[in-house]
Amino acid sequence: MQFSYRATTKDGKLVQGTVDAKDPSDAAVTLRQREFFPIRITPKENTILIKLFPFLAKTSENDSILFTRQLASMLTSGLTLMQALAILKNQVQNEKMQQVINNIIVDIEGGKTFSSAIGRYPDTFPVIYISLIKAGEVSGLLDKILLRLAENMEKQQKLKNSIKSALMYPAIIMIGMTLVLTMMMIFVIPQLAALYENLNLSLPFTTQVVIGISNFVLIFWPFVIGGIFLSIFLFRRWYKTDPGRLITDSIMIKIPVFGKLNQNVILTEFSRTLGLLIGSGALVVDAFKQTADVTGNALYRNAILAISQRIQKGISIGDALGAYTLFPSILVQMVKIGEQTGKLDESLTRVSEYFEREVDQTTKTLTTALEPISIITPIYNLISQIQ
Repeated sequence: MQFSYRATTKDGKLVQGTVDAKDPSDAAVTLRQREFFPIRITPKENTILIKLFPFLAKTSENDSILFTRQLASMLTSGLTLMQALAILKNQVQNEKMQQVINNIIVDIEGGKTFSSAIGRYPDTFPVIYISLIKAGEVSGLLDKILLRLAENMEKQQKLKNSIKSALMYPAIIMIGMTLVLTMMMIFVIPQLAALYENLNLSLPFTTQVVIGISNFVLIFWPFVIGGIFLSIFLFRRWYKTDPGRLITDSIMIKIPVFGKLNQNVILTEFSRTLGLLIGSGALVVDAFKQTADVTGNALYRNAILAISQRIQKGISIGDALGAYTLFPSILVQMVKIGEQTGKLDESLTRVSEYFEREVDQTTKTLTTALEPISIITPIYNLISQIQ
């Protein structure tokens, strides 16, 4: 919960802002830790718009990217961190992001480092982001780290958007055809069934099946709808378990065409993030452990953690990767070249660009192939079954 506060510093300067806390007492403790003396602490009132639309009170990926890019540019131009943050606080449009930046400023004024200040907001700044900022603070290259972070985040967003846009049309078509088929089952098929019955025609088996399904839906529709929601609920609960996640994620990378697309997306994110971490000075073992959660796939996560253990025992990175068929030979070979030349981060960046091109090509091919199939196949199947 957020609280607005007014307080004074040790020098008697009046300050105000917002603080995240469980209750006013917890907020007061947090303020005293910052060496502030609270005058007034009140729950922050949300606007009517935020009450109606809670997502407006959250930061988005665009907010994080814009923050990172602009902060990097300002630091590169010679501004201090505090000057840059003060300017950014007044520039951002999202109210929640303004609060985050304001609290970061207050924390830094209270003696915290930039990395520890942003670490309080894991929903806005993920663990890898915080690790890279910490590395930038230690090395004195915060502006360069921020630039690389911004570029990496922009590439990630571009990749996600290209996949979403490529699959949007086929998804809309499939949803539309599902609705059409449902309407036909409810309204059209019963009329055809009555017509066939009046004409005393001998119906093919497939047509009888279609009519049977239509009758079942009409009679037991509450149970059908309830069964669908129950199945979704049970699947989501099962998916949250380790075996459920592992089985589902294993299937997701084996589905024809879509599985390959999913695998290339995972490899793109893995190689790009790993290259960014290693290039920023992170230890290889730590970089692998941090990258494990980036893939979003339990199978790859387990493999990456196992690889980190192998590397810790003295096995080379290339050989450790090569022990798992999840990682294609081009990635293994590029890693081995990077190890030999001492430019592992550059090799990983190049191979991530290769996988990204593969994703772009697959999405384009997939869109072209699915457009006629998604329209023709359901109609053809329905007509063939009725005839």
